[in-house]
Amino acid sequence: MLRFENGVRASAIEGVHWRKSSLSGPQGNCLEVANLAQGEVAVRNSRFPHGPALVYTRAEMAAFLKAAKDGEFDYLTD
Repeated sequence: MLRFENGVRASAIEGVHWRKSSLSGPQGNCLEVANLAQGEVAVRNSRFPHGPALVYTRAEMAAFLKAAKDGEFDYLTD
């Protein structure tokens, strides 16, 4: 089974469906995510779709999303 490391070119991750938030602006300034066959989640910058992707475990993504929902990162956009 193929395994992807952090920093892999997003274009090298074939056969996945990249999704972005419906709240993304028309300039495409957003992150996109894709489920990988191994159960991990890849994240890329929509402005650089062929650039590097970061790969996270489901547990890492769950912890990040919970913290984001709880407002822990709100200071980044204030």
